[in-house]
Amino acid sequence: MTYKYFGAPDGATAARVPISMRPEELGGDELGMNGMFTKIKPETMAAMVLTGIQGVPLHKVPPLELVVLHPDYAVVKLPMTVVDPLRDIGEEAVGAAAFIWSTVPDRGGPRDAFNVYQLLHEWQDFSHRLHEAGHQPYCLVWP
Repeated sequence: MTYKYFGAPDGATAARVPISMRPEELGGDELGMNGMFTKIKPETMAAMVLTGIQGVPLHKVPPLELVVLHPDYAVVKLPMTVVDPLRDIGEEAVGAAAFIWSTVPDRGGPRDAFNVYQLLHEWQDFSHRLHEAGHQPYCLVWP
């Protein structure tokens, strides 16, 4: 599976993204130059932020909202709670969250604290862009 994280003002706009994949459809707030393509599941990203930064137990991480389910792809909406906390934290908190996530048992995703740290920094930049654009976080999932 491949995952592309992007921002959109609403679910209707997010649902049209896979059809066009044009940057202007994404409101220009993609993570990185062409969006963030990664092998990390959106539910893992959500758990990484909520567990590492907010101390939410892994079993209490909220589910993702399905926006579109198509035979070739899906679009899911992530809760704002996985981007909002990152806007107001400093370097020490990002490092602490990376360490915390690297020690959580029975979880998926990256295990190395430095890789988690880099990923959280990218996610933090994404959070700022989403906030400035007034957008919500979505993820395009396809095989």
